[in-house]
Amino acid sequence: MKRALPGVRLRVPTDEDAVAWHRIFDDPEVMEFHGGRSAELSVYEELTARQRRHDAERGFCLWSMLDEEGRVIGFTGAQPWPHAWGGARDEIEIGWRLARPHWGRGYVTAAARETLDRLRGAGVPSVVAMVVAGNERSIAVTRRLGMELEQTFAVPSSDRVGHRYRLIL
Repeated sequence: MKRALPGVRLRVPTDEDAVAWHRIFDDPEVMEFHGGRSAELSVYEELTARQRRHDAERGFCLWSMLDEEGRVIGFTGAQPWPHAWGGARDEIEIGWRLARPHWGRGYVTAAARETLDRLRGAGVPSVVAMVVAGNERSIAVTRRLGMELEQTFAVPSSDRVGHRYRLIL
């Protein structure tokens, strides 16, 4: 029997969401594949401001993910891949990050599917997902979305291997 996906909403991040993202991501488990710890609040303030610009200019961004009660529980969305490494510079990367208490409930899959629908509507032809090898939860999401492994690469300044997944929209 297939489990129903939870109700999830996506919205352009607000100034207040920077505080929520900082709090949510201040968890070593959540940040295991993202540097190990939450960044300073100012980083999330700049990130949410950049996402508002992306949404205004491109029609998509990393949206704040809200649960059924309207609480911010993470983000899901897309933005241009900013790094020279990974072979995907300026390609549109779909990404997600979720508060630990909400793992395993289908929120990321539901939000990522909504993101793909929005990206199709914005005329984006394909997306990549850049996932550190060993991040089995995120790899499982890429599979549920129908993404295919395209390349492996060395992640700079670490001993980790990255995977680039792709989905043609």
